[in-house]
Amino acid sequence: MSDTNNINCLVLDELNVDEVPLSKEQYSYILNIQKVILESVAERGTTTDILDKLCSMAESLLPNSVASIMLKDPKTGLINMIHAPSVPQEGMDQFKDLKPGPGGGSCGNAVYRNEAQFVKDTFTDSKWEDLREIAYDFNLCSCWSVPVRDEMKEPVGTFALSSFEHRSPSQFHKLLLETASNIVSIVLKNGYNEKRVKIFTQSMENANEGVIITDGDNHIIEINRSFREIYGYTEKDVLGKNPRMLSSGLYSKKFYEDMWHDIEQEGHWAGEIVNSLSNGEHITQWMSISSIQNEDGSRNYLAIFTDLTELKEAQEKANYLAYHDQLTGLENKSKLVKNLLHNEKELTLIHLDINNFNYINTAYGFVFADELLIEIAQTLISLCDTPDVFRVNSDEFTLMCEKGLDPEFVIKKIQKYFYDNSFNIRGVVLNISFNYGAYTGVENLLENASLALKISKDLGKNRYHIFDDTQDLLKKEDKNRFIQANRLILDALEEDRIVPYFQGIHNNRTGRITKYEALVRIEQNGKVFTPFEFLEAGQLSGLMPEITKVMIEKSFRIMQTREDSFSINITEDDLGRNYLPEYIAAKLQEYSIAPKRLIIEILEGISSHGKQSHIKQLNALKALGLCVAIDDFGAEYSNFERILDLDIDFIKIDAKYIKNIDTDSKSYEIAKSIANFAKNSNILCVAEFVHSKSVQEVVEELEIEYSQGYYFDEPKKL
Repeated sequence: MSDTNNINCLVLDELNVDEVPLSKEQYSYILNIQKVILESVAERGTTTDILDKLCSMAESLLPNSVASIMLKDPKTGLINMIHAPSVPQEGMDQFKDLKPGPGGGSCGNAVYRNEAQFVKDTFTDSKWEDLREIAYDFNLCSCWSVPVRDEMKEPVGTFALSSFEHRSPSQFHKLLLETASNIVSIVLKNGYNEKRVKIFTQSMENANEGVIITDGDNHIIEINRSFREIYGYTEKDVLGKNPRMLSSGLYSKKFYEDMWHDIEQEGHWAGEIVNSLSNGEHITQWMSISSIQNEDGSRNYLAIFTDLTELKEAQEKANYLAYHDQLTGLENKSKLVKNLLHNEKELTLIHLDINNFNYINTAYGFVFADELLIEIAQTLISLCDTPDVFRVNSDEFTLMCEKGLDPEFVIKKIQKYFYDNSFNIRGVVLNISFNYGAYTGVENLLENASLALKISKDLGKNRYHIFDDTQDLLKKEDKNRFIQANRLILDALEEDRIVPYFQGIHNNRTGRITKYEALVRIEQNGKVFTPFEFLEAGQLSGLMPEITKVMIEKSFRIMQTREDSFSINITEDDLGRNYLPEYIAAKLQEYSIAPKRLIIEILEGISSHGKQSHIKQLNALKALGLCVAIDDFGAEYSNFERILDLDIDFIKIDAKYIKNIDTDSKSYEIAKSIANFAKNSNILCVAEFVHSKSVQEVVEELEIEYSQGYYFDEPKKL
């Protein structure tokens, strides 16, 4: 799998919604699958056609996914993919004779553990350790698998949804998987046509949903266990009677006329309805009624229903939790965003960020901090009669004020109160202060208030800033430029538009270019973007390792046909991922490149105060036979002792000391000191930004071994 697909999975992961209460439409989808598949069973369809139809229907409810059914060989205990209509044969062949176990993927674990497995990231989850390459090859980012069980509740296979996105199943998709698993169990029991009707009857009897079957005159002829348990009626109580005996009396005659019109004209009806139990209590249900045409021309009616009482209570609770902070009881950020979504009137937002809250958490513990947050929330509510108060982050609150309320007045009122009053939590007395960011307007309220809060933090603690559309516009444009640069990187990774350019490094002893530095560029619509335009965004968004991998791959591919030495830049983020020694060793072997040809360039800051794990990786790279260079030396810390400890091969003097070395005495003296240090330490030296003959002459005077700059060579494709 390419690194581009990795990025796709990551960005798409920022759009997944985890737990969403089931809607009426979703329940209808589930009931429709039951109806369609069970009708196919009753009509004696082939097992293959039925299970393929089930997979296709399940896939349609999860975009960008494939459904599959795996079965266990009772003789070998191994599992095989049997049904997967959307998976090519090549893919199905990869899932043959798999051994269930802890590293056997989602399905292997579902069979091994006899419980559902919801793996969000197959690339990192230990459950996919034995099948990692298959996940990479077919870009299977996540996989949710539910065991298919026999009559003894033992696993005989699995039903799975595999996605090309990193995501977790919603409540709806968990129910879909469980339903499909139960249906597969039913279908597998129908190996012989003569048993199908019996098994269908048993499945209806044991279904969790209530079932009523009536004849053509709408008299009840069958009920199942769930109906008896839910309604409190026995078969004797209801057989032969009209289902209107269940009516709650809450609906008009027209309601039932419309229902029967749909049943007769469309063949089915589905909806929420309130009926009466045997004790007179009301029950809210989701009911699906279907008209079944028999071969002899007669007709039956099948009603399947689910008790929605607990679900509706759960939904009400879920809706509350979705828009409220559980700790303080305040409305949360989701509610704030919802309120602002279609806002058309002028409002004021004031963000409040508690100063030193991380310290309070660390010093006194989370329980103490939670009690403090509750006290702060209650205080803000009592102080702010007009604004709505939201808790939008762990240590951040937001006030939403109607037009006409001066944000500066509100802020100063809060400042004064918290200055004059302390909190006593478990005998500990604390004074609390905030940073404040405010914005008044109609659009972009959250964005501008957040930017104002950031500006206030730059001013110091207990400060406030009210966003000004004119003065703060430049800061906002900077943020927009970052977003655009981040998008540029993501698109370039996805569309394979990251390209290595190479700048020659001149050997001052031989007078020839003998080395090259690989420099990252992005090409788009005929324009070439330099790192100056996107590097900071890549660092802030954590995308540098993905860029580095592309640069290594493409530079190695180009250099495998040449004999020059060349250098690759790596970042602290690369070292933080702990992948470099193994990855570079594999690429050296893949492209048959001698390790001594490769130079790894690191920034001076990494060498001077790098983490121990970083130093360990650099030593591991040295052990491969690579060379290590310190880039932009002199720009930051110049920790000479650490450089000697690392056994550095090259020092590249920072450009700011070279570009004016022929006219600036301070630059000259610093460059001279670095060159002398390198010479005395047997480290080769490279002067960067050599742009003129006069600069080169001084470089040669200082006996610096190499020169790099436009005087000798401009970055270009090789």
